[in-house]
Amino acid sequence: MIDFPESTVVRRRIPKEAFYKHLPLTPSLKAKFVSDVGSIIVLNSLTKENLNLAKDSEIKEIMLLMINLKKQNFDGKILEAIARQNPHKLVFLLVYEDIYQLAVYRGRLYSTEWMNESDIALTLSGDNLDGIWDDLVRQVAISSQELLERDDQTVDEQLKDQNEIDRLKKLIRKTESAAWKEQQPKKRFELYTRLQDYKNQLEEITHGKA
Repeated sequence: MIDFPESTVVRRRIPKEAFYKHLPLTPSLKAKFVSDVGSIIVLNSLTKENLNLAKDSEIKEIMLLMINLKKQNFDGKILEAIARQNPHKLVFLLVYEDIYQLAVYRGRLYSTEWMNESDIALTLSGDNLDGIWDDLVRQVAISSQELLERDDQTVDEQLKDQNEIDRLKKLIRKTESAAWKEQQPKKRFELYTRLQDYKNQLEEITHGKA
């Protein structure tokens, strides 16, 4: 569940035109915005005042936007455009039929897997909006439990490691598939050697050792 205080609830629908008319979208991306997005609703607005925070921060507001989609295969560049042009920090709750996905933009777009409504979870942690935003980014973008358990890294350091983990896992899957199909012993050996190197790198980045 999304556990945000009642004081932050907004539930205000925003016309799609208010977004795409002021976004630097290519004609094709604008067409996707119109055809793929059903509605946009501001669910919550997090501020220093409505959260009763004592500490100031550079961030002045964090908003949770629910975007109802007409199709699941949604172009993430639309979310990137919305996030880059908005002066506030945004957490996206994407809804397609009866499945849900969370997304945030921090240098690039990060998103969770699609899941049931009962599996969606977001909590607030931090003594100012800067800290709260960092923690929300972690909850959405960091899927490695090993990284989440490290309290000696900043969120940007964790994102860098998460990106590398994702890259290595993709290479491992691709190389395993290629090795399985390869008929020539020499090439198969080379692929298995490369595969072991990728696995060692993954082990090092997740557990700190090869």
